[in-house]
Amino acid sequence: MKSITVQQLHERGDVPLVDVREEDEFAAGHVPGAVNLPMSKLGDLLDQLPAEPFDVICQAGGRSARVVEALEARGYEATNVEGGTGEWIAAGYPTEK
Repeated sequence: MKSITVQQLHERGDVPLVDVREEDEFAAGHVPGAVNLPMSKLGDLLDQLPAEPFDVICQAGGRSARVVEALEARGYEATNVEGGTGEWIAAGYPTEK
């Protein structure tokens, strides 16, 4: 499984970002530009995933890692963001609501 740090995510900027947290978590604050496709509903939302390689984030990195593993098995080029949104916020990076 491919992984990146929040610092690498902050520097990338040009790769689509999928946030797999639940809608209320996403609404409370997320990485700017992220698209919310909750893990609990992802099976019904596969048609909304980017066609190109993309990054996956959650709160701490656990859910996103499981999602990346499942998506890789389906042929998607997904990368896990280690530390998730919690680490993004702890690093002082901006969020949006």
